[in-house]
Amino acid sequence: MPVIIRTRPDGTKYPIRVGGGGKIAVAATFAAAVLAGGGQLGLTATTGGAGNSVAGNLTGDVADSLPGRDLRTRKTEGRKSAQRGRSDEAWSRMKFKELKRNVEHRLECVAASTGKVREFLLRTPCTSLDGLLFLVGDGQGNAAVVSVVRIGFRTKAQANAFQKVEDIGESGDVFPWNVATALDLANVSMTGHHYHLRTDKTAKIIGEADVATGSIDKETLLALAEVASYLPTK
Repeated sequence: MPVIIRTRPDGTKYPIRVGGGGKIAVAATFAAAVLAGGGQLGLTATTGGAGNSVAGNLTGDVADSLPGRDLRTRKTEGRKSAQRGRSDEAWSRMKFKELKRNVEHRLECVAASTGKVREFLLRTPCTSLDGLLFLVGDGQGNAAVVSVVRIGFRTKAQANAFQKVEDIGESGDVFPWNVATALDLANVSMTGHHYHLRTDKTAKIIGEADVATGSIDKETLLALAEVASYLPTK
């Protein structure tokens, strides 16, 4: 039976066995983990309210490391910080701070996929599947959930073939998160409308972002997704 490795907040790792059509069986209910949609990697659903994780997002303590700069500059500089693995600096470039994160390295890609995507992965196995899930806030009550998924293949041609399947609407999904479980957020998931896909050698990496609480404009969400796609997933 396939095994998923999850990470606790203290950094220790623990295994989860997978079964039942690709849904994750956890000791507590992991209901509605697989929500197909839109032909994009990561999360697909609707936004709602949030829970305990946003408690520290009302203190106004977010450091703006690029005061007076426009969003394009912030995105460019944030991407550079992300490429260097400096996540706190990357969020600061975007005038946000990290509130919480979850990391997963999955050992079985087929079990973590649905629809046509799953059919493709049955024929063309991936070599790795890694994910990051962040909750970031602006210190003023506005927060976003940001997902990064990296799926690796043996060759670049296989990765490109995978993207062609993913680009088809309602073709299925890979690496679904349960946001409530991963980030302690109530009634929050993602629409899949704000994403950035890029290629890294024989892998495809996608960042997605959506509102958790408050109000964040579309352009900022897209910029957060792009910056996040450059963060290391391991």
